[in-house]
Amino acid sequence: MAAMRDQRSFGIILALVAFAAGAAPVRADEATAVAMRPEIQANRWAEDWSVLADPRLRTEPFDGLKYIPLWATDPKSYISLGATLRERFESNNAAGFGVAGTPSDSYLLQRLQVHADIHFNANWRAFVELEDDRAFGKQTISPVDQDRLDLRLAFIEYVNTFSGGTLKARAGRQDFAFDLQRFVSSRDGPNVRQSFDALWADWETGPWRFIGFVSRPVQYFDNRPFDDTSNDSFRFSTLRIERKVLGDKELSGYYSLYERSNAKYLDAFGAEHRHVFDVRFAGNAQHIDWDLEAMGQVGQVGTADIRAWAVGARAGYTLADVLWQPRLGIQFDAASGDHHPGDGVVGTFNPLFPNGYYFTLAGYTGYVNLMHLKPSITVNPAKGLKVMGAIGLQWRETTADAIYVQPNVPVAGTAGKGSNWTGAYGQLRVDYAFNDHLTGAIEAVHFDVGDTIIRAGGHTSNYLGVQLQYGW
Repeated sequence: MAAMRDQRSFGIILALVAFAAGAAPVRADEATAVAMRPEIQANRWAEDWSVLADPRLRTEPFDGLKYIPLWATDPKSYISLGATLRERFESNNAAGFGVAGTPSDSYLLQRLQVHADIHFNANWRAFVELEDDRAFGKQTISPVDQDRLDLRLAFIEYVNTFSGGTLKARAGRQDFAFDLQRFVSSRDGPNVRQSFDALWADWETGPWRFIGFVSRPVQYFDNRPFDDTSNDSFRFSTLRIERKVLGDKELSGYYSLYERSNAKYLDAFGAEHRHVFDVRFAGNAQHIDWDLEAMGQVGQVGTADIRAWAVGARAGYTLADVLWQPRLGIQFDAASGDHHPGDGVVGTFNPLFPNGYYFTLAGYTGYVNLMHLKPSITVNPAKGLKVMGAIGLQWRETTADAIYVQPNVPVAGTAGKGSNWTGAYGQLRVDYAFNDHLTGAIEAVHFDVGDTIIRAGGHTSNYLGVQLQYGW
């Protein structure tokens, strides 16, 4: 317990010191230079701090550590250090809808990351990131809650431009995410992010981008430091094509092979070989934005065949000339369930690597055996402030299969029982950027469950999350 208190105190002190550093005032004659600085991103490896080769851009404390030159003759050779600290308080009175007597729980999740980005020249670099994830006061700790001191990322990257295009190749432990991260993500919602031991390559030329990778998803353990690992019992490989169409609209499609040696579903178990086909179209025009995606899955689990599908759609209209620029949104999602248990065909959709916050942070909704409709409104009352309110309506695609919570966990006592209606929830989320380094968020969810969950022993559920995140 003393170690846990020390760790928490260290995190709080680091946050306060970092906040003070990030809030340092900037003189008027430096405003142009600051505007050119890279933004802190969720994936820290995507940042490019080579601009700090220009001393006029070193406007903040510790910029000497953001750009440490290796060779004076090459401004593209440097080391950049950084850190991210996220503190999130959560209160959940019914994880999994309280089925099987799940107790109410309130706890603090802490994620601390430190990284080194080493650029040998304009073509070669190495990136290493350590992560320490803690769950203070949580009654039931899962692999996505806590992973104390481990290697999150460690890869070598080669980049070169030739023949009218750009080649990027990476080898090592890395992360990747597609589109809205419905199905392939770095899992930023939970405390422990998802990494992959992978070989990755992509070629970009004009409006085209071609991507290919083979990977072994990292499996997380919390027995001792640096014990996370991957192996051939779990593999994920992809070929993907992207193209800009109709101007800057996004059209993409990919094929993936998802393989596990010990998969378990309600109606099948054994080796899983799942072939995944995905297509997506997204863009915006005339204040209307949209994102449409469809996925089909075939293959085998043990001796059973796979036939599963999912669709997701988000669209919105922004009233740009109205106070607070409200965006009126609508979201529809559907994913197949298993209609006929025991028939040798598994219809249960596998959501692959979902991000954990596509629906809500509460985790009450999994992208499995689902019909989901969600109208929303988002407003921007002040600079850096965004407020979103939504109502979600949820059904099962088939009553023969279970109701599922994040990521694909069946709620006991619901398969083959009750009605299609799952329940309705209200969601309120507030995001605020205090400055370029510190952001905050508050999310509240109230889920009013249907009779099927009540008869299984569950009840109406409430979630509250309060988060601060600092990036340096």
